[in-house]
Amino acid sequence: MRDIPHMPRAEPIFPVKKLVNLTDDQAKRIADFRFSRRIASENEAIRQLVEAGLEAAGFPAPQPKG
Repeated sequence: MRDIPHMPRAEPIFPVKKLVNLTDDQAKRIADFRFSRRIASENEAIRQLVEAGLEAAGFPAPQPKG
């Protein structure tokens, strides 16, 4: 058997995971949002909603350095 060198693991794009409890209504509204915008995954739909909520609450995303 050949010795296969380990490839370095790439840094994950989303390294922080959160578990969130939702009401049935919230889950349905997230699904409706996702499908109305043709978002590929529920996770991405939730990220977009969180980002929109943070910006609306006055907490915009930091500007990239450079």
